[in-house]
Amino acid sequence: MAKKSKTGFQSAAGLIRYFEEEKTGVKIDPRVIIILAILTAVVITFFKIKYPV
Repeated sequence: MAKKSKTGFQSAAGLIRYFEEEKTGVKIDPRVIIILAILTAVVITFFKIKYPV
């Protein structure tokens, strides 16, 4: 019986495996994004209450 190849169908189809290609770029902790989103929502809510239109 032939051994199964560990490469997937994607490599045979010429598709990129992005997790292997990522070498450079800005690394941001996901918690920072969540904190910034919550902070932005709080600031917007504050200004909506303080200065209603």
